[in-house]
Amino acid sequence: MLPQIGKLDRESFDKIIFPHLGRKDPSVIIGPRHGVDAGVVDLGDGKVMVLKIDPTFSMPALQEHLGWAIVHICASDVACLGVVPRYMTICLLLPPGTSDELLETIWTQVSGECEKLGIAIVGGHTGIFPGISMPLNGGCCVIGLGTREQLTPASNARAGDKLIVTKGAAIEAGGILAMEGEKDLVRALGRDIVEAGKKRFWDMSVVQDCRVAGPNAHAMHDATEGGLINGVYEMAAASEIGVTLYEDRIFIPEECRAICDHFNIDPLISISEGTLVIAAAPDKASGIIADLGQNGIQAWDMGEFTAKDRIFVRKNGAAEELKPVQADPFWNAFFQVMGA
Repeated sequence: MLPQIGKLDRESFDKIIFPHLGRKDPSVIIGPRHGVDAGVVDLGDGKVMVLKIDPTFSMPALQEHLGWAIVHICASDVACLGVVPRYMTICLLLPPGTSDELLETIWTQVSGECEKLGIAIVGGHTGIFPGISMPLNGGCCVIGLGTREQLTPASNARAGDKLIVTKGAAIEAGGILAMEGEKDLVRALGRDIVEAGKKRFWDMSVVQDCRVAGPNAHAMHDATEGGLINGVYEMAAASEIGVTLYEDRIFIPEECRAICDHFNIDPLISISEGTLVIAAAPDKASGIIADLGQNGIQAWDMGEFTAKDRIFVRKNGAAEELKPVQADPFWNAFFQVMGA
């Protein structure tokens, strides 16, 4: 049975998707892999092309920000591989009755954010179809060009590397729930907490994080579905090594913690687009953290990658196995807000 919502689970992916990947081509040096944000094609002479396609769903409160989300969520996955996003194609799907004004808002945001990030839009499709309740990105493909030496896939972490994390946990969960559930959350938590939560929406990008950290990192990964815990696990698993994550080093923004507590969901395993997980050599870690700070991005040393075991050390010192997240609790909270 497939999951009701969210990304396809590992078991179904391994059974249905991985065995059937079309024609084998030796130029594909990084294909579909758990925890790796984008694919890589060898162009020869040490040059590579990084590609990623992603959908972006919309919500009533976020339609006016959909264009921003499309660009940054898609571009972030390419940036995680250590190269600068350069080209984009996009499939924008609209429900019947969409106004010219809404389409113009979405499209000018897409174009404007691409211009800021240096991305050229080279093609796509825009259409109106029944069965769609609100505008959505049916598939945005972002492409970056670089060299093999630049690559920082999540599968490249090394035993002995420091585990660095930016921004903290539950960034996306806090930002989206604050926007969608604003009215009820203000009554429960107060205006200040909700406004701080809404601002976290604009942290749902790791493009700048990657540009700053990439030159000194071995591996980078955006902690999306399953949150910080799953992002750390995915990097260790993709690299086929161990990791030790310390709970007492994990930063959870006050507003994100309050919002997650309100919905009784665990912020450590709640969706967190914008939280970058970095593996870097010990002698590079403090410099990366300092460089990120100088660019207005908070970052912390939260552990280290090891040769074998994947361990989560709780605040009381108890060590337990770090496991993949089976179901992100954000979705239950989201549909509660939506009244579904």
